[in-house]
Amino acid sequence: MFGQSQAFSGFSVDDLGKARRFYGETLGLQVEETGQGDMRMLTIKLGSGAGVFVYPKDDHTPASFTILNFPVDDIDAAVDGLAQRGVSMEHYPEFGADDKGVVRGPEGPTAIAWFKDPAGNVLSVIQEN
Repeated sequence: MFGQSQAFSGFSVDDLGKARRFYGETLGLQVEETGQGDMRMLTIKLGSGAGVFVYPKDDHTPASFTILNFPVDDIDAAVDGLAQRGVSMEHYPEFGADDKGVVRGPEGPTAIAWFKDPAGNVLSVIQEN
């Protein structure tokens, strides 16, 4: 039924300006702002060509799960680059992350590290071999 649909994902933030700067400047993604007044929104263009819809929500509650995963060739370089831009990695004790916040293991992806956007939504960088 939806096999040919140009589906897209979306999530909310509490401050559209902070989100635009974070996704555009900090992460280096192409971000387009549309609308006006209370109807402003962002479209984030991913490297895959897909777009993600970001909208402001007054009573925003951050996603407690990973909303975007960014595959990388070198997770250590990605984590270091994020740290240089002021982004901190999340440390989840149950996953046994190293000092950088990278979880490395035989199951699932080779390595993954989580971080949050200014609205508290969870993102990750992920490396698979």
